Amino acid sequence: MLARLHHSDEEIDTGPRRGGAVTERMCAATRAVKPTAEMIRFVVAPDGTVVPDVKQNLPGRGSWVTATGEALRQAIKRKAFGAGFKRDVKVDSDLVALTDRMLERAVVDALAICGKAGLAVAGFAKVEATLSRGRIAALLHASDAAPDGVRKLNAAMQRSGEGTSQARIVDDLSSEQLDLALARPNVVHAALLPGSASNTFLARHTRLVGFRAGALPGEDDRRGSARRARGLGTE
Repeated sequence: MLARLHHSDEEIDTGPRRGGAVTERMCAATRAVKPTAEMIRFVVAPDGTVVPDVKQNLPGRGSWVTATGEALRQAIKRKAFGAGFKRDVKVDSDLVALTDRMLERAVVDALAICGKAGLAVAGFAKVEATLSRGRIAALLHASDAAPDGVRKLNAAMQRSGEGTSQARIVDDLSSEQLDLALARPNVVHAALLPGSASNTFLARHTRLVGFRAGALPGEDDRRGSARRARGLGTE
């Protein structure tokens, strides 16, 4: 359904521009102007329903909201989508939950690309060996991983020296999601090597964490994101 979104020449939202300054949009909820990397785009489906375009590539006019659950709830409460699209639109009661699921799916899809690019190492022993050899971009633990294994690998990462010791720790994906992304069974621990695909995964994970933190810009959204992501670097 989403691939058939209506649009006209006047309504096309060209999305992020390339080759120039960082593209910015005004948030429909807060009216703050922010880079599109920190926002979520929404479009209108043929039936008039507002839907998230988390990869910012669907056709049609776009309305942009700061990438936090709280900002989206405010946009819904203030009927900002109808005003932005200048037409009657339908906003489903589960739009916040749907957006969360789509952001999470985008994270899993990015992890799958890391696996296909040869940037993912899975299994306790292989991850431990990788940590001892050099830098990684992220250390992944399934959300249902045993605490002892998590503790041992986290400690190994801290011992491994500059670079690796500051890699992101991601522990909010289930083992089932890791299995699906890396196309192998029983993935509990994994490591990502540095690379562009890993950067994409980390950027999408940062956005998911920020969305779930649920704070508006200038409040505690950045602190919440840092706590959840457990990373010291920025994307």
